[in-house]
Amino acid sequence: MTKAKRAATAAAETTAKTTQKRSKKEPKTAKATAKAVAADAAGGLFAEAGFWPDAKIIAGVDEAGRGPLAGPVCAAAVVLDPERPIEGLNDSKKLSAKKREALEPLIKERARAWAVAWGSVEEIDSLNILEATLLAMRRAVEGLGITPDLVLVDGNRPPHLAVPVETIVKGDAKVPAISAASILAKTARDRLMTEAAQTYPGYGFEVHAGYGTKRHLEALKTLGVTPLHRRSFEPVKSMLAEAPTAESAPAKNTADEADKAQTD
Repeated sequence: MTKAKRAATAAAETTAKTTQKRSKKEPKTAKATAKAVAADAAGGLFAEAGFWPDAKIIAGVDEAGRGPLAGPVCAAAVVLDPERPIEGLNDSKKLSAKKREALEPLIKERARAWAVAWGSVEEIDSLNILEATLLAMRRAVEGLGITPDLVLVDGNRPPHLAVPVETIVKGDAKVPAISAASILAKTARDRLMTEAAQTYPGYGFEVHAGYGTKRHLEALKTLGVTPLHRRSFEPVKSMLAEAPTAESAPAKNTADEADKAQTD
């Protein structure tokens, strides 16, 4: 089974790396005030330790792929190592594809722990995109291999976790760990959709990653709906009754290059 097909049908897939042994749990941190975060926002990224001094293990979490018409949603969690800083971290959307691809291996090499997880197309359609995203975030945190004292999530909706969690609007441009997570989620999903383009040629997945571009909408009309398409999303939902389907068409095989879990 190809990676693209598995992503469309499997409940989730998680990859992770831990570069240090599990640490003893530290005391829970007090919540950072909105005023403190807002005051530092103008200055860009700020160190987690300065705002959450009681938390020794802080994980940043972000997602990629909530808006596309096709493909799973991806989430990543990252615990950075303050002794091994990574220059150039920022909101993945503000970085070029080349810069993201250069930072991805650095993050995986230097982070204390990282994990990438998925919410499948079936979960998106059965639960809704928000719940599938929160599920992917929870899977990413649980896949870290170490237990964070605090989880910082980009946006304003936290996943249900067994550890303290805080949300930060535009956190991917403010908190280094969230920035790193946004880069891992974006690169992982872009790679999967590029492979999906080989499985389902003609849709342009390698260009638009499943978003509803003009080229994508035209391909839907002529080629039909694939197993990667989200049936609960418009205009896919409305097209199903009238457009041809590509579900029964043979898909090209692609190499399965999923990252394997690594533990030092």
